[in-house]
Order: sequence, then structure tokens, then C-alpha cells
Amino acid sequence: MSHATLCLLRPAKTSGAAAPGAPVPRPVLSTPDKALQINLDQTTYGTFAEIGAGQEVARWFFRVGGAAGTIAKTMSAYDMKVSDAIYGPCRRYVSRERLQTMLQHEYDLQLERLGASRGAQTRFFVFADTVAARSYSRPGECHGWLGVRFQTRPLAPASDLIIHVRLLDRENLAQQEALGIMGVNIVYAALYLADQPETALQALLDNLSRDRVEVDMVKVSGPDFASVDHRLLALQLVAHGLTDAAMFTAEGEVVQAAEVLYQRPILVTRGSFRPVTRATVDLLECARSEFLQEPQLQGEKMVGLTEMTLHHLAEDGVIDHKDFLDRADILGAMGQTVLISDYGEFHRLAAYLFRYTKKMIGLGMGVPTLRELFEERYYLDLEGGILESFGRLFKNDLKLYVYPYLDPATGRLEQASDLRVAGHLRHLFAYLMENGCIRPLIGYAADCLPIFSHEVLAKLRAGDPAWERLVPERVAQLIRERRLFGYSG
Repeated sequence: MSHATLCLLRPAKTSGAAAPGAPVPRPVLSTPDKALQINLDQTTYGTFAEIGAGQEVARWFFRVGGAAGTIAKTMSAYDMKVSDAIYGPCRRYVSRERLQTMLQHEYDLQLERLGASRGAQTRFFVFADTVAARSYSRPGECHGWLGVRFQTRPLAPASDLIIHVRLLDRENLAQQEALGIMGVNIVYAALYLADQPETALQALLDNLSRDRVEVDMVKVSGPDFASVDHRLLALQLVAHGLTDAAMFTAEGEVVQAAEVLYQRPILVTRGSFRPVTRATVDLLECARSEFLQEPQLQGEKMVGLTEMTLHHLAEDGVIDHKDFLDRADILGAMGQTVLISDYGEFHRLAAYLFRYTKKMIGLGMGVPTLRELFEERYYLDLEGGILESFGRLFKNDLKLYVYPYLDPATGRLEQASDLRVAGHLRHLFAYLMENGCIRPLIGYAADCLPIFSHEVLAKLRAGDPAWERLVPERVAQLIRERRLFGYSG
């Protein structure tokens, strides 16, 4: 049955109203229509293996009818010993490691049993999930790993689509329902949207909302995704509102936050990194040096993050993908793990980090950013205003490491301790300084202070060779070799 015919079964929703000049909204099939389309597709055949929260995904395919044409097997190995007997032992049962083992085992078994008889005319797939949903013994964080291993044509090598989700409903039944819808969405995206990765991402939240589920990581692999840049997928997760933050390593590998941050001390530096300058590197090194000297960090292995917000990435409200990748290339070459976020306010960034660690957190910033932090107009949406924001920001062991500012107009050097705030906030500022919540950085390179990234970018684009002296040599080399940021030589 064609896509158009299925749309007649129930009124199709759309992904939102289009602004003038914007693309036409994407039609959104209902969950039953998606499941029925897959059931009636005679070329698809697969296995469903689900651990945790019931067999909610397979249930959709049975519910709409025609499942015999789609489902080779459904199973659920709830008992840990049974799970280990089938898939082998693992450290954590709700993990990417376990999900990948499930996909590999079930797909190999499917080819072994059915490859000879129907491989020439069938696109095989395996859906698997491993989930920790709300229960009497688990009232806290609920999450899961979902994935599909699939063929886009018979006899073709398989590709993988894997995601990590947070289940935000407060009741187990609602989480089960959300998981079922999400599972149908990911199977549909794999089978019909693999050649449109950005559309496939958006389709993951079809018939759901962000107050119910969050998709904070997506990983694709295989020949059908050979040209996909995972860093762009991380950006699109945030830009399309599937999550507020996504992360990738210096090698461009997308990671789930807990895999990197769990119970680790964290130092984050926010910036535009357009480009990375000698002043940027000096700030990073000074903050790292000061952070590592904290007594509670002795013997600990810290995590360093460079953070870019959507505000830093958007110019006139539009994100230039090449410009983003130029920045990511440079940060990767410097060995930096990158966090992309939609956290304009620092207290929201802190809440995100507190979710994963109780260890010390440091935020590296310049004096101008610290000055903005004390602007009360940024906290009008909070009932408690700036006091509520600072209460959230400093509620755990968090400190600000502040790089000095050299005023280009007056030549005056301004340290964090020199900051002038509104009169009624002076005692608050003094309290934070006296308790070490705000730490002026020392040991900085004075010749780096007059360097500002926007001026370097202007020189670079104007063909002024002076820009090369204002960035690290490795950065200058990358910009020249790859013609980053509009460099023309």
C-alpha cells in the first residue's frame, strides 16, 4: 500500500505551521498507519527483541493486523541469567553495549534461519531495545537504548540506527506507551527514511512530545550512512528540539552524556570558537590548571568540555552547517570533546551537568560573561529572579574560573574581583567571591589579552595575514589547508 493511500486511513498531522518562505510542513503518519505500512510491505521481515517495559513495540504491529507478513519472531529475555545465556554477560543491562550485542545476535540468527529461503526477496531487519522504565524499585531516572539493524534492499549489507532516550512520563503505563510509539518511529525511519537522515531524526518524535521523551544521542553506521557526519546529527538533535544538549568527542564520535560524565569532575568552557585563538587556548589552559589544583580533585580524572550554544551557532537565526563543522574540525584537532546545547542560562547548563555527577564542576569564562551573569534582565522568567538562578547554579560544588579582560578602548585590565555590579547585588557578589565560588584566573599570558575572535575572523576574511599570529600554529595550518571560515588564501 502506498504512502498516499495510508494517509487516507486517518487524517495526517503535520509537524507544524510553515512560516512565510519556509518549507512545506512534513506530513506525519499516525502510529497505527506506520505499523500497518510496514506490515503490508511484502519486502520487509524481521525480529523484535525487547527487554524492559514490556513488548510495547511489537504489540503495535500485532494490534493493526497483518503482522504475519512482518514479524519472524518476538522475544523478551527479562531474567538476567536468561539474557546472559542468550547474549552473553555484560556490565550493565541497559547500555549501548547490550543493545549492540542484541542486534548482532538476532540479525545473525535471522540470516542463518531465513537467508537461504527468502533472502533474495526480503529486506531483513531487527529491532531491539533495553529499557529501565519506572517501577516500584526504580522511581528515579528512566531511560533506554533502542536500535534497528536493517537492509535497504534484499541481499544488501546491513546498517544500524541506534538512539538513547530518556522517558519523562511520571507513570509506568505512560512510559510503556511512549516507548511503543518511539519504537514504531525508529523502525519506520530506518526502513523508509535512511536516505534522509535529518528527516529520519525529526520523525523519531512523531506522535510524541518533548515533555514525554528526549532523544539525546543518535548513532548510525553501515553503508547506507557512509556519507553522514555524526557531528551534524548531534547538532540537529538540538536544533530540532529532540534534546537540549548533545555531545561528540574529538574524533567526531557521538556519545551519550552518562558515558562521558558519570561521576567525574567536569570543566566546561563556553564560546563561539570562531576561530579558536591564542586567547582561547590561554583561557582553557589557565582554567584547567586552576581546576586541577582544587583539593577535592586529587586523584580524580577530570572531563574537559568546550560548549557551543545554538545562540553561538546561529547567524540571523540560521545555522550554517559548514561554519559549524569548521569550528568542530578545529576543536577536534585540539583534542576537545564538544557539547552543543540550547542552554542560554548557566543555571540550566549546571542542572544538566548535575544530572550526571556529584563531583566538582568548573565553568571557564571571561569577565564580560561574568558581568552578564549579574544582569537581572536575564532572569525575568524565574519567580525568584537572579537569586533563584544563582541558587540553582551554585547549589552543588560548582565554581566559576574567570579570565581577565583588557578593555581595548581604555587599556584597563579588569579581573573578576574588579567587577562592578548593581548596588543591591554587591553583597551577593562579595559573598560569592569570599566563598571561592568565583575564582579570578592567574598565570595568564598578557600578550593574549588583546586578542578577540571576532577581530581575528574579520582579518582572516579580509585577507590580512596578521590573523595567523593571533591563533595557534596548528589552528592556522588547519584553516589554510581546509580553507575554513571563508579563508581564500
